[in-house]
Amino acid sequence: MDALASWRTDIIGDSAGGFRRHALAALWVAALLAILGFLVVYPVLMLLLGALTDTNPVIDGFGVFRLNIDNFIAVLSNPNVAEALANTLIACGGGTAVAVIIGLTFSWIVVRTNTPCKRFIAAVSMLPLFAPPLVAGIAWVILGSPKTGLINTMFKWMGLDLRVDFYSLSGLIFVFGVYYAPYVYMFTASALRNMDPSLEEAAEVSGASAFATLFSVTFPLIMPAIVSGMLLSFVVMLGIYGIPAVLGAPNNINVLTTYIFRLTNWSPPLYNTAAAVAIILMVVTGVLVWLQQKALTGRSYTTVAGKAFRPRNLDLGRWRWFTFALAMVYLLVVVVLPLLALIVAAFRKFMFIRDAASLFDMRQYSLMHFNAIFDNPLTLRSIWNAVEVGITTAIVGGALAFAIGYTIHRTQLAGRGAIDLLATLPVAIPGLVIGVAYLWAWIGLPGGLYGTIWILALAFIARFMPDTVKVLSTSFLQIHRELEEAAWICGKGLVGSIRTVILPLARPGVIAAMTLLFVLAIRELGSSLFLYTSNTMVMSVLLLDYYEGGNLGKTAAFSLVQTVLLGVLIGLANWLSRGAAQTSVGRTG
Repeated sequence: MDALASWRTDIIGDSAGGFRRHALAALWVAALLAILGFLVVYPVLMLLLGALTDTNPVIDGFGVFRLNIDNFIAVLSNPNVAEALANTLIACGGGTAVAVIIGLTFSWIVVRTNTPCKRFIAAVSMLPLFAPPLVAGIAWVILGSPKTGLINTMFKWMGLDLRVDFYSLSGLIFVFGVYYAPYVYMFTASALRNMDPSLEEAAEVSGASAFATLFSVTFPLIMPAIVSGMLLSFVVMLGIYGIPAVLGAPNNINVLTTYIFRLTNWSPPLYNTAAAVAIILMVVTGVLVWLQQKALTGRSYTTVAGKAFRPRNLDLGRWRWFTFALAMVYLLVVVVLPLLALIVAAFRKFMFIRDAASLFDMRQYSLMHFNAIFDNPLTLRSIWNAVEVGITTAIVGGALAFAIGYTIHRTQLAGRGAIDLLATLPVAIPGLVIGVAYLWAWIGLPGGLYGTIWILALAFIARFMPDTVKVLSTSFLQIHRELEEAAWICGKGLVGSIRTVILPLARPGVIAAMTLLFVLAIRELGSSLFLYTSNTMVMSVLLLDYYEGGNLGKTAAFSLVQTVLLGVLIGLANWLSRGAAQTSVGRTG
């Protein structure tokens, strides 16, 4: 009888424990879904509601809604919107074509040829990713302005009858292309490294030339990577505000992002129309993301089998110096010239340059612009606000991404598919649209988040959630489940196994994800435009304010300050990440 009673007690205890575990799991999934709904779903629904009503959230609040589709009808029949959409497709389409050519060329040079200094070329190819788009646009304003641009000044000094004008669609296409080529490079370089060279060797044995093999075998086999990089570049360009704002505005060349911002700046602000245009931009982006997935299904692109292989290097002979020269030209165009332009404009008293000799006259240079920006109390406040928002975004966003990534990749909980879907959804929402959505979500609510640092941080967390989860997912997938199971056998619970096994091993990925969030938050402009106040202004918004104020010297000086700050932070984060990686390796050994 005692044994039977004991057995019944064990059964009841196990049942109670199982019920408690299931309840906690359901509660955990519900909490994550609620947080993602708060960050992503609620603002998007409010944006859609704003597009379907004529209610002004500032004046009318959210008490009365008159639902209709008048805003969409007005937008779709407005020739200005059609022009902005056409300019957007031309600029982003042309920029994507340039990015594919550059990115694919450099990935082939680095991975498949014997070009000298390939590690240096690979590093150079990634440098544009670290330049804020607005800073890049300002640098090319200084270089390519039709009247005072440094390139035109040098052409005149050399007696050449040449002239460049970057206040044009061609200027937008060029800057978009050279600065977003690294997205294509990242995808295609990885695919080329993982491709079995025997496929190319078979083509050459069949009599195909190296050039024919490249276009008939190599590039077709890495088509998924090319398509992914191409569509990602297009989607990123679609949501950029800074470059079109500085290169398109002088000649009244509007794209969808600049047109949306103009709608909210009119008097009175047209929030409902801006919401309708934002929905259109989001739909276009969503269709492109869907096409990316659709284009990669239905065909086999398998190039990695069980047989070991070593990626081969093509011997270019004397042509290897030509490919090396191409890399140096790219470095000159995307790094050296823009940096020199910013330095000249930041230290030169006046941007009027009579001739090339006056360019090297040291009497024309001073620290007056740096003194002016640091005499402005908004400068230090914007730097502090940017750092505060960056730290908040990195800590809160990193913790949330860790929880989401662990739930998706390390558990079998029901509902993790919905969590994955909601966490990935912002990839189809441009940053500017996130800003408009958060504007609609909070501006009309009394005592809400609008006007605080938190609304900026939450918008950035939502904006960059897919990137952060993707970085962390790689770390989670590299950790074998047997390590976690060993911790359970040793008596560690779920929290204990995460603390003692998963977190130490995933530490480099966690630091990388938090660093990524911090850097992206500091340089983000699109989401900030609609959410800042005079007390919460961040660096990117103040930089745009300096530019629109017409003082190119102050703009260049503050651009250098932002660039140097980002460089220092990225270097510090890289050092911390290396230290974490070495610690993790030591613990696993």
